[in-house]
Amino acid sequence: MRKALVTGGSRGIGKAISISLAKTGMFVYVNYTSNAEAAEATVKECKAVGGDAVPIKFNVGSSDEVLSAFEQMDGISVLVNNAGITSDGLAMRLKDSDWERTLSVNLSGAFYCARAAMKGMMKARYGRIINISSVVGEMGNAGQVAYVASKAGLIGLTKSLAKELGSRNITVNAITPGFIQTDMTNELSEDTKSALLAQIPLGRFAEPGEVASACVFLASEEASYITGQVLGVNGGLYM
Repeated sequence: MRKALVTGGSRGIGKAISISLAKTGMFVYVNYTSNAEAAEATVKECKAVGGDAVPIKFNVGSSDEVLSAFEQMDGISVLVNNAGITSDGLAMRLKDSDWERTLSVNLSGAFYCARAAMKGMMKARYGRIINISSVVGEMGNAGQVAYVASKAGLIGLTKSLAKELGSRNITVNAITPGFIQTDMTNELSEDTKSALLAQIPLGRFAEPGEVASACVFLASEEASYITGQVLGVNGGLYM
């Protein structure tokens, strides 16, 4: 049985990815930082679809915590770097602490986890690393400079790691979701929703499961000759 780690795996897109991977028969480590109840609920749903999972608490932005967590896990074949935060605001008003925290979790965290995971993957000569970036990392977005920089950085990280690890049969790819149907988008005003939807050729927001499906594909044997790529799941918002 292959084992997967999904960072930020207890809620939203991460939850959908955790459940979808478990459904394929993978053992899933569901990472969380503070909400143990949500992680346990996700684990329960993973088991309900016939898979197996356990929660694992650590802050991806801490290199020491990442190393300690990987000592507890065994033989990770699939790493999904999904954990992410945002500190929105215009660049001229952005605090140093908000910039550093966003980059620490979204970009450094992905690097720390990939670096820890690749050791076992290289020894096994098999691995899948999937970085969940964002459409704004490709197209930019006013008022999200730290978030956009971190997500754009993930694309560069993906391409460089793909070149470094390809000879060991480890693929590294990125997914760039667009607007996703979540509690946050549900709270938007109808005017705001209409303005956003007008930019999307498919005319709707994505479901978290649609991002998870792309992740399951990239983690599968069917994607064994795909590496260094950026897969947009954005309804045509950015082409």
